[in-house]
Amino acid sequence: MNFRLILTVILSIAILVVFLGLGKWQLDRLYWKEGVLAEIESRIAASPVDLPEQPDPERDKYLPVKIAGTMGSETLRVLVSSRDAGAGYRLISSLTTSNGAVLIDRGFIRVDDAVPETPAELFTVVGNLHWPDDRNSATPENEVDTNTWFARDIDQMAEVLNTRPILIIARQITPAEPGILPMPVTSAGIPNDHLEYAVTWFLMAATWVVMTVFALWRMKRRTRETLAPRSD
Repeated sequence: MNFRLILTVILSIAILVVFLGLGKWQLDRLYWKEGVLAEIESRIAASPVDLPEQPDPERDKYLPVKIAGTMGSETLRVLVSSRDAGAGYRLISSLTTSNGAVLIDRGFIRVDDAVPETPAELFTVVGNLHWPDDRNSATPENEVDTNTWFARDIDQMAEVLNTRPILIIARQITPAEPGILPMPVTSAGIPNDHLEYAVTWFLMAATWVVMTVFALWRMKRRTRETLAPRSD
């Protein structure tokens, strides 16, 4: 076996090890992410507690809470799209409690539906604390004057509705609000693409093996042709 062939084999094995290592790393990330998602789901579904005096975005994210109060008459409309119901709005209102007013994400209505009025009665809300990350570089600015919101910017909403900068995504509101579909917090929107990445790396490894075998076969064939005796 000549030096060129040996070098090709060594480099090919090294690259194959890299591909396999990256695939294994993505599998490890997959198992880790599945554990994180299971923990989030368990936290979301836990028994509700009283609203903390000073909720913390890191410590209290997804914390299930139960509060009671009166709903404000003003409702903010956040443009969203539901997989099952199509285009519509999330409805954000204030809920005034004994410890001040907070933001309540009441649920979803279709884009053509009118915003339901809020009765002047006591509501009990069971839901989860959340600090949504709705905004990216392509998200338009909220049109406060026309009550068309493109992201749930908590601080801005709290300023408009005169509440504390605390958002609770309702799972259940009592009494129920006909015409409003609850959109509770789930882990469904948290990306977990590690399996696809792992498959990609393993396919690249398999492709590399085929390419390497073919290249080595051609090199050996050329070597045999070069060394073969010539007949004049």
